[in-house]
Amino acid sequence: MMRQIVITCLLMTCMMTIQAREIAGISLPEQIVREADNAALVLNGAGIRKKVFFKIYLASLYLQQSTSDIAEVIDVDRPARVQMQILYSEIEKEKFVEGWNDGFSANLSPEKLQAVGDRLDQFNAMFQTLQKGDLISLDYMPGKGTIVTIKGVEKGVIPGGDFYQALLMVWLGDSPISKSLKQELLGSD
Repeated sequence: MMRQIVITCLLMTCMMTIQAREIAGISLPEQIVREADNAALVLNGAGIRKKVFFKIYLASLYLQQSTSDIAEVIDVDRPARVQMQILYSEIEKEKFVEGWNDGFSANLSPEKLQAVGDRLDQFNAMFQTLQKGDLISLDYMPGKGTIVTIKGVEKGVIPGGDFYQALLMVWLGDSPISKSLKQELLGSD
């Protein structure tokens, strides 16, 4: 009887460990169910965006199925989420806009950049100065677009799967903002 209790406790401990991953003191669930569309998403990977010695944010990528294949992540039109938790004391809106613009232009051809340009401006307008602990969710819903939620408030929807693909290129493209973060998001850290 005692042996069964010990085994049950060990299994429960293992299950609790599987349920969440901790990075930089932040617990990330291994699986989420998005309320808006009931999409079940699993944590594909997560890592910290650093600049010089500073930790800027914790990024996590949720997909329907885990994969380390970039083409599968970017080219497939299915539900996904990128979540960013701010780790730095304060990031001004202008820094976000600059970062998004640099990331898009570094990873898209001039033609693709032009095709998403107006929507990138709309996306940039949704941002604000953020402080440590603030959360950004970028949810892709096929047929609807990218739902931008900042600090729990839905800011709007950017239409088109091509925009979400372009957004993912900021982290997963040929010139990502961080090569180590790219590997971590792909679950191959």
